[in-house]
Amino acid sequence: MLLKRTQVRAARRAGRAAHRSFSGLDERLPLAEAARTTVRKVFPDHWSFLLGEIALYSLLVLLLTGIWLTFFFQPSMQDTVYAGPYAPLRGLPVSEAYASTLRISFEVRGGLLIRQMHHWAALLFVFAIGAHLLRIFLTGAFRRPREANWVVGVTMLLLALVEGFAGYSLPDDLLSGTGLRTAQGIMLSVPVAGTYLSFFAFGGEYPGQDIVARLYPVHILLVPGLLVGLVSLHLLLVVHLKHTQWAGPGRTGRNVVGKPFFPHYVAKSAGLFFLTSAVLAALGALAQINPVWAYGPYRTDVVSTGAQPDWYVGFLEGALRLMPGVETRLWGHTLMWNPLVPGVLLPGLLFAGLYGYPFFERWITGSHGERHVCDRPRNRPARTALGIAVLTSYAVLLLAGAQDIAAFITEISVQAVTWTLRCAVVLLPPLAFWLTRRLCLALQARDAEQLVHGAESGEVRESVEGGFAAGRVPLPPEQRHVNAVYEVNTPLVNTPLPGQSAAPASARGTWPARLRDALSRWYYAGRLRSPLSTEDHLRAQDMIAGPDEPVRERADRT
Repeated sequence: MLLKRTQVRAARRAGRAAHRSFSGLDERLPLAEAARTTVRKVFPDHWSFLLGEIALYSLLVLLLTGIWLTFFFQPSMQDTVYAGPYAPLRGLPVSEAYASTLRISFEVRGGLLIRQMHHWAALLFVFAIGAHLLRIFLTGAFRRPREANWVVGVTMLLLALVEGFAGYSLPDDLLSGTGLRTAQGIMLSVPVAGTYLSFFAFGGEYPGQDIVARLYPVHILLVPGLLVGLVSLHLLLVVHLKHTQWAGPGRTGRNVVGKPFFPHYVAKSAGLFFLTSAVLAALGALAQINPVWAYGPYRTDVVSTGAQPDWYVGFLEGALRLMPGVETRLWGHTLMWNPLVPGVLLPGLLFAGLYGYPFFERWITGSHGERHVCDRPRNRPARTALGIAVLTSYAVLLLAGAQDIAAFITEISVQAVTWTLRCAVVLLPPLAFWLTRRLCLALQARDAEQLVHGAESGEVRESVEGGFAAGRVPLPPEQRHVNAVYEVNTPLVNTPLPGQSAAPASARGTWPARLRDALSRWYYAGRLRSPLSTEDHLRAQDMIAGPDEPVRERADRT
């Protein structure tokens, strides 16, 4: 009894001490209020929203495995003689970085598993970010008030590419050294500043002795720190701005329908984390990746055959291979268009387009209100077609990055494969744009027909006159809601520019106004009229309108 009373009193004292500590912290930091707000936060439930979480959990695996690898990796290009267990390389001069990578792979217990998990996690991280951004782009989730979060996401994609390339280059094997040589060629193609950039990065004439030592802190400190900060900012903005949601009964631009953060979302998210980690562990254990011992140490006079980088920079490799070797001599200086155009201008144009697209679309559509309901891609044909055209260009360039392998497999000359891919990168994106836009318009027409006549039942009915017609049944309420509730706008004609209350006569003929009207007509070309009645149409538009747009104003504008 005495022992039990002592235990009870100790538990009470511990509870009072914990309460006093929490109260003291809560007086200085709003912990309780923040916890209540976070626990009550509602998140919509849809599989496409998990892409961002996969990127987050891949980053966590990257950080954990990367911390473990830093205990064994030596970021030095000093020469040494390999004396490890891998017999084909024993006795060869290698760098300390390459030797430590072999040591991790063959001598450290579990080293090869962790190294391959790290590499697979890097690939999954970049893929998940790209897929997440594509989902946001196709559904219009970048619109106000989420433009800043879109910019944060594009910046994370850019940093992920830099981080992946830096980590890929650290082992100093023949494949990564070939990639560094390509990067040095891109640096040298920059007018005026190219030689200075190369000397700064490599610490002198290529290959120098400093590149691995300089890439190492960038890879383990600078870029990861920026990524963690941007991920934190991204999550804070998601919580503050509330999550987008798909159209459905009871879902509008003024509410969020879903499950609470705790316990439903926490349980599901924790399960996804363990599943992601398990898949990466299985890949690391069963699927070989980046076998640096097979490539050998880097030598400036040797280039490995069939050398391709990781897929996320494969489009740059393909662009370099497809671009003709053209140069221009100006004022005593030689301007090398290859690799300047594919290595500098192309990625610069790509990321400039990604950063600026939300503001470009807002400018040509005149939509300045908040939007919290996701677009179905078919209801934005121009945007969807533009995204598919860019993906088609990326796929062709990615294939071009392995044009020598394709020529070897198909037994077609490299020149023929190269010219075929050059024609494809010019012709296929416009064709993909046209086909995607027509497909979206056809799907819109089918949705409108289903709203008016219902869905096909699979039965065929014969009339008394001998005619045949497809049997139809009314759409389920949820599907009817999805087909009916989407934003309908018209092209801008003689509309005021941003900051103007009206379009004065002097501004209607200016080139910015004419350009804006022309782009708006192109964006809404082929649009279909809503088959709903005026009352139902206005009700549907009101469901989409954000909280900053009163119902009456939205109806009047429509």
